[in-house]
Amino acid sequence: MKLNYKRTLLVGMAFLSISAFWQLYDSVVPLILKKTFQIGDTVAGVIMSLDNVLAVFLLPLFGKLSDRTSTPLGKRMPFILFGTVCAVVLMNLLPVMDHRIALVPFVVVLGLLLISMGTYRSPAVALMPDVTPKPLRSKGNAIINLMGTLGGVFVLLANNFLIGKQADGRADYQLLFIAVSALMAVAVLILLIFVKENKLASEAAAINAELDAKQPAAEEPAKNSSGLTKEMRTSLMLILFSVFFWFMGYNAVTTSFTKYVDVRWGYDLKEASNCLMVGTVAAVISYLPVGMLSSRFGRKRMIQMGVAMLALGFLAASFFPTFNAGVYVVFALVGISWAMINVNSYPMVVEISKNGDVGKYTGFYYTFSMSAQIVTPILSGFLLEHVGYHTLLPYAAIMVAISFVTISLTRHGDSRPEAPKDKLEAFDVGDD
Repeated sequence: MKLNYKRTLLVGMAFLSISAFWQLYDSVVPLILKKTFQIGDTVAGVIMSLDNVLAVFLLPLFGKLSDRTSTPLGKRMPFILFGTVCAVVLMNLLPVMDHRIALVPFVVVLGLLLISMGTYRSPAVALMPDVTPKPLRSKGNAIINLMGTLGGVFVLLANNFLIGKQADGRADYQLLFIAVSALMAVAVLILLIFVKENKLASEAAAINAELDAKQPAAEEPAKNSSGLTKEMRTSLMLILFSVFFWFMGYNAVTTSFTKYVDVRWGYDLKEASNCLMVGTVAAVISYLPVGMLSSRFGRKRMIQMGVAMLALGFLAASFFPTFNAGVYVVFALVGISWAMINVNSYPMVVEISKNGDVGKYTGFYYTFSMSAQIVTPILSGFLLEHVGYHTLLPYAAIMVAISFVTISLTRHGDSRPEAPKDKLEAFDVGDD
C-alpha cells in the first residue's frame, strides 16, 4: 500500500489556505491596531486572542457538524467552500477600514472573519484522514504540514514586495490582502476540482474496514475507567502544562514581533517577516534530522534540548540593541528548537493515550495550546504597554524555561519511536 502523493498534495491545499491566512493575520493585524487605531498593547492582546477564544468553541462544533453532513460534494467540502468564500470577501474589507480609520467597522469585520475561518478549520484538517487509509496517515500528515508551511512562507515573502504607502505615510496593505485572498481562493478551487471527496472517502473507508477485520480484538486495559494509572495521569498533566507554557512563550513572540521590531529596532514589517521566515525555513529543514535523533535519544530528551535552546534563543535576542545579521542566526536556532519541541510533544500525548480515546487526548492537547494562545497576547500585551517592549523576549524565555521543569518531571510518553522508514515521515508532527 502506497500513499498517493499527488492527491495528498491537492488535499493539502485547504491547509495551505488556512496557514496563509493566519500568517497574514499575525503579521499585519497587530500593526494596524497599533499604527492606525492607536490601540494599547493590552487591548490589542485581547483582540489578537479572540481567534483562539472562538476556536475553543467553533472547532469542535463545526467538526461535529461536518461529521454529520452528507452532500454530493462530501461532508467536509461544503464547509471549506463556505468558509473560504466568506473569508476572502471579509479579509479584503480590513485594509479598506484601515484606510478610512474606521475602528468599529474594522472590529466587526474582523470578528466575522474569525468566525468564518472557524467554520472550516476543523473540516479542512479532517479531510486528509477521511480520504487516507490509516497506515498512510503519518505520511499524509507530513505532506499536509509541509503545504501549510508553504502557505506561511508565501505570505512572509509577499510582505517584502506588496506593502505600499498611503497618502498620510501609513503602510498600505491592500495589495498584500488581495494576493493572500487570491492564493486562498485558487487553492480551494484546485481542491474542489481535483479532489472528489465522496469517492475517495469511500475507498479509504473500505480499505480501513478490511484492515480492521484482520486485526485481533483489543484487550480491555486492566486499569481504571480512564485507562491510565495515577502516574500516567500525572505525566499527562505535566506534558499538557509543558505545552501550555512553551506556547505562552512562543506565541507571545509570534503575535507581537512585528511591533517589537518597529518599536525597539526601528525597522518595518519586511525585516520582521524575514526573521520569521528564517525561523520557518530552519524548522522545515530540521524536521528530518530531528526525527532521526528522536529515534535514537527519545522524545523527552529532544524536547528538553529544544526547550533549553528556545529559551536561550529568546534571551539572546533580547540583548540585541539594534537589528543586525546576528538576529537571523538566533531565529534560525529558534526555528530548529521549535521543530524539536513540536515534532515530539503531540506524540508523547498519543503514547499515553494508547489504552484510551486518542481523539479525546488530542482534544486535551489543543485545549492547552489554545488556552495559552488566549492568555499570552493579553498578558504580554499588558507588559508591553505598561512596562516596556524590552519585556517581550525575556517574558517568552521565562515561560519556555518553566516548561523545561514540567517536561523534565514526566515519566511516561517517552517511548523511543522507530527510525522513519521514509524520509517524509520525519516531517510528521501529529497523527491520529
